[in-house]
Amino acid sequence: MLRILTALALLVTPALAQEPLKENATIAFFGVVLLDTSAEAAFFGSEAELERIKLIEQYVRDYLIDEGLELVDTSSVHEEINRQANFADCNGCEVLAAQKLGVDYVLVGEVQKVSTLIQSMNLVLRDAETGVMVRGQSVDIRNNSDEAWTRGARYILKNNFFREPK
Repeated sequence: MLRILTALALLVTPALAQEPLKENATIAFFGVVLLDTSAEAAFFGSEAELERIKLIEQYVRDYLIDEGLELVDTSSVHEEINRQANFADCNGCEVLAAQKLGVDYVLVGEVQKVSTLIQSMNLVLRDAETGVMVRGQSVDIRNNSDEAWTRGARYILKNNFFREPK
């Protein structure tokens, strides 16, 4: 039994190790998309939820800057991005746009409203050169409030994107 547990621990250990992000890295952040699949409102969410998306986007921007990363202006590729209904799920269009900007990483997010009280938040950071995901996580949020959404974003950033290596 001890050998089985040891073998399992060795299999999991590499998954826990993360390469540090490049120092002074540049990031193209294309925002967070809201998908309302709850059948309670319009597909793109209520006015309060759309305001929460703006709140979360600003929270993520501020967090990245506080971590020493440089966010680049994405306005030169906005036309290409705006053609996508959901750039967090566009078969690599965000990577191509990031390559045009010449950045190190590209970040996209998505919040799916499942019901009145359940949302799922995803943030994915990819290497802009290769398209390989270098950080990413999904969390379920149990409350449709500014505080709960911010707590979800903070959890992903603190515990996945910038956690201390073990």
